[in-house]
Amino acid sequence: MKVLLINTFETKGGAAVACKRLARALQKQGADVSILVCEKKTTDSFVYGVIKSNLDKLHLRFTFLEERFHIFFVNRFHRKNLFAVSTALKGFDIVNHPLVKEADVIHLNWINQGFLSIHGIDQLLKLGKPVVWTMHDMWPITGICHHSRECNHYMDDCGFCMLLQKPSKKDLSYHILKRKKKCFQGAGIHFVACSQWLRKRAEISSLSIGNTITNIPNPIDTELFSPGDKDDARIALNLPKDKKLLLFGALIASDKRKGIDYLVEATHLLADLSENVELVFCGEIKEKIASVFGLKAHALGYISDPDLIVKMYQSADCFVMPSLEENLPNMIMEAMACGIPCVGFNVGGISEMIRHKQTGYVSVNKSAEDFAAGIRYVLERSDDADFKKSNRDFILSHYSESAVANRYMKLYLEANNKK
Repeated sequence: MKVLLINTFETKGGAAVACKRLARALQKQGADVSILVCEKKTTDSFVYGVIKSNLDKLHLRFTFLEERFHIFFVNRFHRKNLFAVSTALKGFDIVNHPLVKEADVIHLNWINQGFLSIHGIDQLLKLGKPVVWTMHDMWPITGICHHSRECNHYMDDCGFCMLLQKPSKKDLSYHILKRKKKCFQGAGIHFVACSQWLRKRAEISSLSIGNTITNIPNPIDTELFSPGDKDDARIALNLPKDKKLLLFGALIASDKRKGIDYLVEATHLLADLSENVELVFCGEIKEKIASVFGLKAHALGYISDPDLIVKMYQSADCFVMPSLEENLPNMIMEAMACGIPCVGFNVGGISEMIRHKQTGYVSVNKSAEDFAAGIRYVLERSDDADFKKSNRDFILSHYSESAVANRYMKLYLEANNKK
């Protein structure tokens, strides 16, 4: 069986990481797997890029800017929420790509920011091949948003979008959902939600009518992400050996959706621990932001080397994720696989990963006070071998490569049999 995974990026973002991990997990089960992305960034032989020339690069850039400007214009020239929504009105035409023609199963992942359009997805659906779509956020089942927050308008026709400056009954979200309905409804798409939370959201979407929805988590390489010597890890990263370290990571650490404001407030509530507890950042962060915390902060910058990423987790006593929007975050999975307890808000699939007061702490949403209390709770137990072991045991039993790959292989076979 030839499986084609399709994702905008090869290496950038959580969906790219999850997509590549799934490809390798499927290969270990004997599947013939390829990945098609916008632009190939590595030497991996199973990854192929649509971009072949400077003209292709220009096309991607133009498509991306055209979409953003359209949103910017509709939003009355406000930058707020500019990247919280996508329209997918333009994209690459891949229906005649050799990998698409050869594939027995087409497996979509995150396809926004100029890669695939709604029309392009419609063309793939009309090929008559099984189409599986792993939802790394809510965009496949909403009008334009990647996370709907408390809004349930996507249950019907969208409209009155809270992410637009002038919401109305027939605003941009309404018109894009209408396009999606024409394409998606009854198309026999096999939607996959990485978390139970997202599965429940998908089930109430008007776009899921006539499609199937299942829950399969992302896989993780538990041989790579594993416990290690804390002192060795800290030496490798030039971090203090005599402190308790809180680890926080995000592609763009200052992104408000990642809860940076709540983390700042929580660190000030922990200021009495400042002699013994410090903060470690991974990701892009502005220097002026690092200076506003109540604890001393160390900036590691963006880390791409897998061995250093593992050491980053191994160096920590606690991983913190104050995100306001999440699905099934890779970083919590990675930290727990390394035996590191986590603290996170009760959003998305986080509470499915962290077992409250057993492997970590699930905080009351948007409460810096409870988030700080959770950090104290975890730090008091961070040297407990059984507490750390319970984190890794949970990951081994729920997210191992073989378990996840076998579930996808079963889904592919079922999807093929229905065609």
